[in-house]
Amino acid sequence: MFPGATTDREAASYVVVGAPLDATTTFQPGTRFGPDRIRRFAETYDDYDRRTDSDFSALGVHDAGDTRPWDDVAAYIDHLAAELRSVTLDGAVPLTLGGEHTVTYAGVEAVDPDVLVVCDAHLDLRDAYDGNPWSHACVTRRCLDDLGVDRAVIVGARTGSEEEWDRAADADVKVVPPEETRAWLDEVVGDDRDDASDTFAGKSVYCSVDVDGLDPGFAPGTGTMEPFGVDPREARDLVRAVAPHADGFDVVEANDRDDGQAAAVAGKLLREFVRTHATADAD
Repeated sequence: MFPGATTDREAASYVVVGAPLDATTTFQPGTRFGPDRIRRFAETYDDYDRRTDSDFSALGVHDAGDTRPWDDVAAYIDHLAAELRSVTLDGAVPLTLGGEHTVTYAGVEAVDPDVLVVCDAHLDLRDAYDGNPWSHACVTRRCLDDLGVDRAVIVGARTGSEEEWDRAADADVKVVPPEETRAWLDEVVGDDRDDASDTFAGKSVYCSVDVDGLDPGFAPGTGTMEPFGVDPREARDLVRAVAPHADGFDVVEANDRDDGQAAAVAGKLLREFVRTHATADAD
């Protein structure tokens, strides 16, 4: 169980679902261990948060356990989307623990947002990778082209194929490179990062954090490390900026190839999302 997720499903405002998919990882596998590892390394965090004056255990979070994958990725993603859709139909917010980034497709399908905001080192805009359109390298492209997301904002992106950069030049994609992340956050939320601006006002948003969006010096436990990324505070401020407008959240691509750094930041970012979302609703 995710620490502090003590609410019964029927009364929950947020539902954690583990999605330990590890089928298309292209370098270092291990995302199948991500959900349990994130739960484990979140155990040390205090229940109380001074910024939001909230106890995490009082925010209505339920952990539904893992939706176990199988070899047919497309069928699994369809099944996972149905599980997450059941959360939204109950009036709760789905919180997915990956697993590889492909699982974001299921979250986006369940929530049906206008905007997808992603923290990611990679553009993930390939139409297929090694002939596979369900590769984790294609997930943002699939959400745009197949699920009809109006716009994708990819924060922290610093690498991609020529095809991907061509796709990123289209009007429905905005790329915020790491060196521009702080300025973009200032534009989105102004000087007070607890106050959201109208950047996402009136829009449904889905927020996805691929931990490889962070510099690998902070989160080395991920499948495809890419140097020169965002720092944890920038990732935190991104989550805080988007959370008040978001109807779904995931954190993905943590594996077991470090001493817990990637899983620790993943668990902390999930908590930041819930606290910010819950207190924004309360206001």
